[in-house]
Amino acid sequence: MDSTQALLLPRSDGVVPGVVDFRGGPASRVSTGRWSAAMFVLGVEIAERFAYHGVSANLISYLTGPLGESTAGAAAAINAWSGVATMLPLLVACVADAWLGRFRTIVLASILFVVVSKKHGHADPLLGAPGVPLRRLRHLHVALQNCTPSPVQVAIFYVSLYLVALAEAGHKPCAQAFGADQFDQGHREESVSRSSFFNWWYFGMCSGTAATTVISSYIQDNIGWGLGFGIPCLVMVFALAMFLLGTRRYRYYTSTQSSPSRASPGPSSRSSEAPSRATTPSSARSTGRRSAACCGCSPSGRPASSTRSSSPVLHVLHEAAGTLDRRIGATFQVPPAALQTFISLTIMTFIPVYDRLFVPAARRFTRMSSGITMLQRIGTGLVLAMVAMAVAALVEAKRLGVARDAGLVDQPKVALPMSLWWMVPQYVLFGLSDVFAMIGLQEFFYDQVPDALRSIGLAFFLSIFGVGHFLSSFLISAIDGATKKSGESWFANNLNRAHLDYFYWLLAGLCAVELVAFLVVSRVYVYKKRVSHHDNNVAVM
Repeated sequence: MDSTQALLLPRSDGVVPGVVDFRGGPASRVSTGRWSAAMFVLGVEIAERFAYHGVSANLISYLTGPLGESTAGAAAAINAWSGVATMLPLLVACVADAWLGRFRTIVLASILFVVVSKKHGHADPLLGAPGVPLRRLRHLHVALQNCTPSPVQVAIFYVSLYLVALAEAGHKPCAQAFGADQFDQGHREESVSRSSFFNWWYFGMCSGTAATTVISSYIQDNIGWGLGFGIPCLVMVFALAMFLLGTRRYRYYTSTQSSPSRASPGPSSRSSEAPSRATTPSSARSTGRRSAACCGCSPSGRPASSTRSSSPVLHVLHEAAGTLDRRIGATFQVPPAALQTFISLTIMTFIPVYDRLFVPAARRFTRMSSGITMLQRIGTGLVLAMVAMAVAALVEAKRLGVARDAGLVDQPKVALPMSLWWMVPQYVLFGLSDVFAMIGLQEFFYDQVPDALRSIGLAFFLSIFGVGHFLSSFLISAIDGATKKSGESWFANNLNRAHLDYFYWLLAGLCAVELVAFLVVSRVYVYKKRVSHHDNNVAVM
């Protein structure tokens, strides 16, 4: 009998300790949890990625287009919003773990996404115009770009935008922890499945991101913002319904050893009964916190995939891409934001390569079950991010040279005779960086915190990017103000006169400084002890 069949059969340990079902009674190992439950959670996460990136992926185009903001002002506003979106999970995760519970938090966040997306859909009055031909709709959409919004409309838009950040704060730490909770870490087969879950979770996130980047950005740029914001709303409604269908199959972990009936669907955190973790000395935990903060809080604000569309670097890259020749065929124009698809495609391609080829090959040399340590994986991602910024600087310098040679410096609306595909390499490098740094950071913050604080641990993972966004917002504003005094701003609205290449070189230098600090702190970090389910010839991290 193979391991898959054995996994489905009843066992003597048929009740999962510290876990209840949706009625509040003991949870059966056979009828609850595992992949049959985790797939519902994975589905709602893919839809949430679609909904969130449907708002954020092309946000700078909306701010600089219909809202009429400057490039620097739009970038600063996006950085502030992204910082809030990645800091709020700390507060929401505390509420979820202490009172509300992960299940209820996911449901409420999904409902908020639906409501706010519907409000965004009403931002374009053409969305509800019946019988308007597509060609006419496009002409009217272009005409509306020149309309100046009122202060009230701008205020309503930003309120809705920050409500999206609140919904994101509920989803990000709770959904991933709730999905991983469907596998018992003390059970051999389920522990292996949980490790695989993180790979497929990230794969699913990238799938949702790639889909919305291509679909929503094209609709928003060519048909209308209302329809572009409305589609994510419909996707989220469907995903919420599917998530609720899995209620009977979920495992709900209790936070205390009191009556399980107190832990109705969505109890807060894992039970202290889990035997496979050992307490780590306080000195090691302190070192771990410093190491984690160092590896994620880049002044560049360059986050990994979970917040990649909000990254200031990528928003500026999108603006520069808009000046290039984006034609495919006679009429089709590639939306600048669609370049993010190359990040997702790189991740989706390389994750199986990493899991099936790189890890087994590295294991032969390191004798470690994971191939390399979590901090080694994160450090590799930081190196790749630094190389990506250097490549971006070189490509931007070439773009400026093409503009000068073609005599188009003062004609920013005219496409430069330079193909959009010149920008693909840095996006591929960003994707490779995410495969190492992003998944490494997620695993680090999930694995190295106490079992009862999984949501809060993942919220800390998100918060380091929030700090980076706030720092980069300050950095962009400071550079813009300083360079304006001495001449043309690095972020001039006419990108052919800007100096984004200087900005990219600055970020590459900051990445180098960050990498050195990360290496210094990583050398003194002590990992939390854990029991290995691998054979005796492989070392435990």
